[in-house]
Amino acid sequence: MALAPETVDGWRRRMDRYLELSFPGLAGKRVAFCWPIKHEYDARHFARTLRARGALTALPVVVAPKSPLIFREWHPGVDLASGALDIPYPVSSPEVVPEAVLLPMNGWDSMGYRLGYGAGFFDRTLASLARKPVVIGTAYEQARLETIYPQPWDIPVDYLVTERGVYRRDPQGLAFLGAPQAGDAPSPLASPVCYAGEIKRD
Repeated sequence: MALAPETVDGWRRRMDRYLELSFPGLAGKRVAFCWPIKHEYDARHFARTLRARGALTALPVVVAPKSPLIFREWHPGVDLASGALDIPYPVSSPEVVPEAVLLPMNGWDSMGYRLGYGAGFFDRTLASLARKPVVIGTAYEQARLETIYPQPWDIPVDYLVTERGVYRRDPQGLAFLGAPQAGDAPSPLASPVCYAGEIKRD
């Protein structure tokens, strides 16, 4: 279903706010995100906020088909080239090993599994990292599916942020935690991300 630009922008602003309120521990960490395709959540605005608070932000780079991605630092004005699907990527900035990943989801199910573009890059990449980053999915409620029929190699997200609010993946599946508001008491997210406060540097 086609989405009006003002609808997408309104959802983006709401999701930015939920990310900011629910995951304050991302400030000062190494955070990867994806350049938006079509009407996907545009994480660049939140990435700028994170950088202003001391985070190092990065974009994925395709090295070769069926190989893990690498991540290179992104900041406003960094030199970019056009890759697969005309998605920009940093050309020569330093390589980054992310502590958290903001991952867009074309579709998602109640167990936290993601429907992507079919190439399997992110599952392959997450499996290859010595220390798995916390994965925060970003998607819209209308993209929810009964199941994506996950394969054995599919890796679910740890959290999901939509225009409705924030979900956490528990053993039983995604648990809806609500829509955070400024001034709220610490939520159940405070332990895990505020998890980011528990990350040990290499």
